[in-house]
Amino acid sequence: MPLLSKASFRQLLLFAFLLISGLLGAVSLSGLYALQGLMAQSRVAAAQAVGLNSATQGLADRNVGMERASRQYLVLGDDVLRQRFDELANESQSLLTPLVSQRDTAPLAREWLAALTRIRTQIADDRLSRPSREQSINAEFAGLDGLTNRLALKVQQGISDRNQALQNALENKRSELVQQVLAAIVIAAVAALGFGVWLTRPLRQLKRAIVALGENQLDTPVDIQGPADLRSLGQQLDWLRLRLTELDADKARFLRHVSHELKTPLAALREGAALLQDGVAGQLTADQREITGILQHNTALLQRQIEDLLNFNAAAFDARRLQRRPTDLRALVEQVVESQRLQWQARQVKVAIDGEPLVLPVDPDKLGLALGNLMSNAIRFSPLGATVRWSLRSVGAKAVLQISDAGPGVASADRARVFEPFYRGSHQPEGAVRGSGIGLSIVQEYVAAHGGRVNLLPDADGACFRIELPLGT
Repeated sequence: MPLLSKASFRQLLLFAFLLISGLLGAVSLSGLYALQGLMAQSRVAAAQAVGLNSATQGLADRNVGMERASRQYLVLGDDVLRQRFDELANESQSLLTPLVSQRDTAPLAREWLAALTRIRTQIADDRLSRPSREQSINAEFAGLDGLTNRLALKVQQGISDRNQALQNALENKRSELVQQVLAAIVIAAVAALGFGVWLTRPLRQLKRAIVALGENQLDTPVDIQGPADLRSLGQQLDWLRLRLTELDADKARFLRHVSHELKTPLAALREGAALLQDGVAGQLTADQREITGILQHNTALLQRQIEDLLNFNAAAFDARRLQRRPTDLRALVEQVVESQRLQWQARQVKVAIDGEPLVLPVDPDKLGLALGNLMSNAIRFSPLGATVRWSLRSVGAKAVLQISDAGPGVASADRARVFEPFYRGSHQPEGAVRGSGIGLSIVQEYVAAHGGRVNLLPDADGACFRIELPLGT
């Protein structure tokens, strides 16, 4: 395992491929060698069968020739006939050689040779009368014919036994090969699964780390276990995480310092403008009073923008620190609606909530703040007596939450930038204080931190925002 941990992903993948290929190749070669061995045995058995059948057939033919030659020799006494008998007897002995070497035919073959020896002796023995010799030789040949037939049957039985043994061996080899193939397939599948799990685990860790970085979740160190190159990539991702953390801290620190540096002279400007407006430095003319009013208004506006900037930075920072717990989304919406009851009742707005209870692991405080911003916007832009509608439902593996109002909606030119920080659309309610433009940005920050997304739906009456959250977050 230490050696494997030093190898790269490509090397491990090649090793796994070679290991599985070698396993399957070894089984294939084993089957091929077994088949070649059985084919060689089959060829030998076939050659032996042909030789033994030829031997027994040749013995039967020569029996007839020897019996005829011996009888004619006893009657005629011709040496040519005796020589003919000896030639056939020698040929018979040669044919019996393979039969003598076979364990199942050896006893009968030796009996056959013994009978032939007795016939030779009787033919050569001149002390007996010819009729006695003929009678004795005829009896021996009759017994020789019986031995030949028994040898033929024995040979056929031996061939049949060898064929059966070969067939049994073939069946055994087939069963053994099937077992080896099945075992190789199982081992290869287990090895492939094991290597797949082992090799894909760091890839899943990398995916989770990249998703966490994309969602700005920078608190968890990136620690990838696996091949050397993937571990190195994990170290680079952890370096990137630390760098992003530093940049985030630098940004927050910069905003705090700038805000602090701006607040001090800004407070002095506001106090100075207030003193001038109160006539501390002397009575002001109408034009001077108008100018001090403009100064007071703009310093107050600038202070509010600085505070909004700090609030947005704090919201972006808090979005990375979710405290998840199972939460009923419908109950959370009802809580948000109830918390703003005075606002929507003051504008005579009605609120309708439609949908089933959905329990999700979310941070109810931060998601509630996001829903509260959407609710506040809907109340702000709704005409008197209108209805704000909430709807909840599950679609596949997602929880879908929508809020719609009957206001003027979002202008086409503003749709692409509606979630940008500090961007305010052209459609603003009459007589209302102009917003800061960070409400929807905070909504997007908190929803994205939960692994979801928020969209402004097109072609809707008024403004309709759709939030999608994964059910298994």
